[in-house]
Amino acid sequence: MVEITDVVCSLCGCVCDDIVVEVEDNKVTKVKGACAVGKSKLMGHGRIESPAIRENGELRDCSYDEAIKEAAEILAAARRPLLYGWSSTVCEADKVGIELAEEIGAVIDNTASVCHGPSVLAIQDVGLPSCTLGEVKNRADLVIYWGANPAAAHANHMKRYSYISKGYWTEEGKKNKKLIVVDVRKTATAKMADVFLQIEQGKDYLVFSALRALLYGYEDVVPEVVGGIPKKDLLETVKMMKEAKFGIIFFGMGVTHTRGRHNNIVNAIQTTRAAHTHTKFNIMPMRGHYNVAGINQVCTWETGYPFAVDLSRGYAWYNPGEQSATDLLIRRECDAALFIASDPGAHFPGESIRHLAKIPVIQIDPFPNPTTEFANVVIPTAISGIEAEGNVYRMDNIPIRLRKLVDTEYMADEEILERILEEVRAIKEKEGE
Repeated sequence: MVEITDVVCSLCGCVCDDIVVEVEDNKVTKVKGACAVGKSKLMGHGRIESPAIRENGELRDCSYDEAIKEAAEILAAARRPLLYGWSSTVCEADKVGIELAEEIGAVIDNTASVCHGPSVLAIQDVGLPSCTLGEVKNRADLVIYWGANPAAAHANHMKRYSYISKGYWTEEGKKNKKLIVVDVRKTATAKMADVFLQIEQGKDYLVFSALRALLYGYEDVVPEVVGGIPKKDLLETVKMMKEAKFGIIFFGMGVTHTRGRHNNIVNAIQTTRAAHTHTKFNIMPMRGHYNVAGINQVCTWETGYPFAVDLSRGYAWYNPGEQSATDLLIRRECDAALFIASDPGAHFPGESIRHLAKIPVIQIDPFPNPTTEFANVVIPTAISGIEAEGNVYRMDNIPIRLRKLVDTEYMADEEILERILEEVRAIKEKEGE
């Protein structure tokens, strides 16, 4: 038995790097310090056992070589291919994926387009007054969760980085901190809050505007009730914001996917700047997948844009809402799709799935999921952070290195994509001759 310390968890945007695991006979047998879901992933569970190709409606097991060749032939023959996912694999694989997209003139999109894409658009508009999670841990005495429920979605977030954590200037943890939760219902996180503001659905923009007005001293223009929240509660919130030494707003998909979308985030950022006139305040999106921030980084380095990038013209074209994966599929533009490290079968709109059922689909993932049910080519991979190493970006855009804990016969995402790219180039070269 070998004990490995400082293991990095490849589950959510927290990317906890203080996990301890025990490995025996090339298998993880014990996990300490991870949340329940992170522990489940590190311990391992049912996975895709073999590459497979669909024939006569049924998946037939095959070799990696055969599956990779079939995937390359599908992509090389496509006129409007879509490459989607990328948020639960390493940056090295993302880089090869963008190279593949350039080679075949594909649209490359990632899961940000259906989660924090509005946040990215807002940040492009007005910037982001933010910080690292380490600064939050060591300095923050006021934590605001808005449209986010970390108790369910990021289980170690409060303990490791925010409300419960103990830092250099926050030695007593939550004893000398305040927690405000803004949500449409009383969540598990809301039950822990000092102040819970139950907002009406779709009224986030109005409440941000009211807080901005109050922070700037315009109390007289704010009505007695805004978005279902009494003015006195808003005044109490503003008082807490002004008195804080270091405040942070964490916002989730409850804000990005309600009425107003990216305009909500623009207003949230401007509210943070209004708080800056009184004290130190920051804001940060609660990113979901462990490397969704990383694919946004890599895509921006390589193409100039963070998601929904069309490379069919020979140069990068960016127009979210037109080139986003779901929009392309609903308009039935795509004639082939490759999905990696994501599960659109479980999360895309029904109209998108109906089109996917009619075109060749390639799935690259360690685990079976609803997408497996209609994929034409299924290629299992090594699990990043357990069986393969690589770089990822935490939700605060801090790069962290995933380590390899055990050996495996499965190929890593990066190697599979490189092999597909080689095959595509060989097919094109042959066609050119």
